[in-house]
Amino acid sequence: MQYHLPERRSRPGSVVVILFPCLFIIVLLMHFQGAAEFFKFKWRSVPSDPQQVVSSLVRAQNHGSMFRDPHILGYLSLPLLLFCAVSLYQLSCKARPRLSSIAIFVTVSGTIYFGGFFGMWTAFYRGLGSVDPRYLEGAVETFRGMTAPSGAFLLTTLLAKISFVGLGAQGLLLWRLPGIPRRSAVLIPLGCLLILAFWALPNWMLMGMVLIMIGFVPLIPLWSRLDCTSSQPRTRDEAVKKLDGNGQDVIS
Repeated sequence: MQYHLPERRSRPGSVVVILFPCLFIIVLLMHFQGAAEFFKFKWRSVPSDPQQVVSSLVRAQNHGSMFRDPHILGYLSLPLLLFCAVSLYQLSCKARPRLSSIAIFVTVSGTIYFGGFFGMWTAFYRGLGSVDPRYLEGAVETFRGMTAPSGAFLLTTLLAKISFVGLGAQGLLLWRLPGIPRRSAVLIPLGCLLILAFWALPNWMLMGMVLIMIGFVPLIPLWSRLDCTSSQPRTRDEAVKKLDGNGQDVIS
């Protein structure tokens, strides 16, 4: 008797992996005041004028919703980066166990530091919105000193970048693995490299995040077919062997 394997739909959890790049695309889009600003490409980041930044925040006095701050949205979406790390690990751990373990460790460590980075900026912006306008000059100088590219601020920023170093390495480990689309193994590291090379430049980082998202999409069907007992996608032949006498998939 010949059995026919029913088509498997994508598990809802497998689609969650693209939420991280999607949310970060929104975070980066929130940095632009208009469409024309996106096309103003720069090769290096120039810090915003502290006087202008602090004055606008003190003037606003936190009247707007906290969730209109892109740093808040980025902060809250970081657990999804861990989900991405685990998902990529599942695809490469059997073929390259040691390198996969190292790469996911780097990604998870960087995500922890990334949380400190977003928490720092969130505290800066909401805190300055509570400053009495009478103390504007003092607030400007304090903000200037706290965001100077040195010391603890520089260390926090550098450690946050480790998350994309790990994510890019995890994508690179997918290269030439059976059943893995090569474009995913190219686009994910390329997107991470673009983000690292042009850190704090929203338009370049936005393009890098789009590349990561495009790289994730072809992997969704693979995560849908993952066998939890082997952490590898089940092939059609392997799944047929698990059919019972009625032609039903006993694992599903």
